[in-house]
Amino acid sequence: MHTFSEITELSIAALVDRFYSKARRDPVIGPVFNEAVDNWDEHLAKLRAFWSSVMLTSGRYKGNPIAAHMKLPIEPAFFDTWLSLWCETTTELFAPETALHFREKARRIAESLKLGLFFRPDSNGSGAAMTRRPS
Repeated sequence: MHTFSEITELSIAALVDRFYSKARRDPVIGPVFNEAVDNWDEHLAKLRAFWSSVMLTSGRYKGNPIAAHMKLPIEPAFFDTWLSLWCETTTELFAPETALHFREKARRIAESLKLGLFFRPDSNGSGAAMTRRPS
């Protein structure tokens, strides 16, 4: 197995492809992905562009992740499974410092998506609730 020490388009593609191969087989998140994605080649290309934009500031991704996830039947706990698989995969493919960089970005992205999808300020001003926004 090749361990990448640099973040490049090639290493991002390897990560995205391996990660989503695992995610599709996962009993928790796999059914959501497999039901939502009709064309995996197209979807993987979009995800490679997303991670290229995140990690290399390439600007290749043109989309709205919150809108894309809003219509999916996901729960906040799904992000734990997603992050666990992501961490496992980055550890397999990258040198420790590089893997850590990917994991930190993924944690921030997961938190941002969770907030965008589930966080709604309480209407009486006493706090906030993690509830699913209507799609």
